[in-house]
Amino acid sequence: MSVTANSVWNNCLAFIQDNIQPQAFKTWFEPIKPIKLTDKALSIQVPSKFFYEWLEEHYVKLLKVALTRELGANAKLIYIIKMENKYGNKEPFTEQIPSSNRTSVGPQELDVPITSKSPELKNPFVIPGIRNIKIESQLNPNYNFDNFLEGDSNRLARSAGMAVANKPGGTSFNPLLVFGGVGLGKTHLAHAIGVEIKDKYPEKTVLYISAEKFTQQYIESVKKNTRNDFIHFYQLIDILIIDDVQFLSGKSGTQDVFFHIFNHLHQNGKQVILTSDKAPVDMQDIEQRLLSRFKWGLSAELQSPDYETRVSILKNKLYRDGVEMPDDIIDHVARNIKTNIRELEGAIISLIAQSSFNKREVTLELAQQVVEKFVKNTKREVSIDYIQKVVSDYFEMDVATLQSKTRKRHIVQARQLAMFFAKKFTKASLASIGSQIGKRDHATVLHACKTVDNLAETDKQFRKYIDDLSKKFS
Repeated sequence: MSVTANSVWNNCLAFIQDNIQPQAFKTWFEPIKPIKLTDKALSIQVPSKFFYEWLEEHYVKLLKVALTRELGANAKLIYIIKMENKYGNKEPFTEQIPSSNRTSVGPQELDVPITSKSPELKNPFVIPGIRNIKIESQLNPNYNFDNFLEGDSNRLARSAGMAVANKPGGTSFNPLLVFGGVGLGKTHLAHAIGVEIKDKYPEKTVLYISAEKFTQQYIESVKKNTRNDFIHFYQLIDILIIDDVQFLSGKSGTQDVFFHIFNHLHQNGKQVILTSDKAPVDMQDIEQRLLSRFKWGLSAELQSPDYETRVSILKNKLYRDGVEMPDDIIDHVARNIKTNIRELEGAIISLIAQSSFNKREVTLELAQQVVEKFVKNTKREVSIDYIQKVVSDYFEMDVATLQSKTRKRHIVQARQLAMFFAKKFTKASLASIGSQIGKRDHATVLHACKTVDNLAETDKQFRKYIDDLSKKFS
């Protein structure tokens, strides 16, 4: 039987699958494609630079053993990275890299070059004495990777965060933008990356700051005529973490100064980590030049955790608090609180508190009471399907008519209202809203929201539609 790239790789996969977790195998090995076998060199195609770095970092020994079994002691592995060119060309970017031999890469790597570790600062405007100021990181050590549990909802963001922590400023993920709804762990992940970097690279200067505080500091510097000092301070940071970057919306002065700080850090191989409640495409009143820079690296979404991840989070929380709880109670909480992790942990804390303060045993009945109160007091997230049904019923039409291609004015207005409320009451992206409401694109949704805003100011009847429907969603 002839030996082919496919047969060699399939045998390697069988060996690898027996030696790692199923989820890790699915994430890191299933997407790989064997390309060719030349002599004893197997070329495999991976979908990104990050993928290659992760395999080399975590699975190089396993790959070596698997390949040696198949091709003997002189076996070689060559990665072919096939990805979209980051400069916007349609041809895929392809780069060949020998395994564990990063010094002999042919084409220029995409990584940002890391600057010299010379103590001399390149910035010609350094304020005398500022280098000696100890900059506190503002990190919370309780937010770390150990208690940021991995699941399908956060795997990409967590893996990218780990890669950045292992090699800050030296991966393709610069900036790393983590986005998602309230309570899904954006701030936790941002701190975890910073904490890990401080642990691995104690000499590096890490700073975590909210976009709101950054803005306040900038305004203060303008008042005191110390704007240059403000900029120079931020140019000293090795790893800058800015939380809730969407807060910069509409603040042109702060955006301008952040643009210059970002450019300086990026050009000098420093790492920028951002969090936001929206994807870059959905951010409004942020300058295009800044948005384009947000897209230079990786934008990774955190989604609502699935049932298995929710159970893991609860068990981990109980373990850390030294509390034991029956599985049926954990199951009940996990099945009924689905929106976000903050509410999930809040419910289990309430349950422990109720039990200890009232000297009551934690029973399923007590769990049901606590969860019911918790869910009642928590504003339930309205789904896009529900919004379409409510709007259709209000205008006495069916959902299919609302979603149809017709240009009849009253149907168009109903559709625009559905899009407006979907943007207002859900965390879905504009693209997601458009695809669910009649397969429209994100530009149509944006136009619909602007139209509704304009009509609300000029048309009394339309204003009444908005008021009536708003009451149904509150």
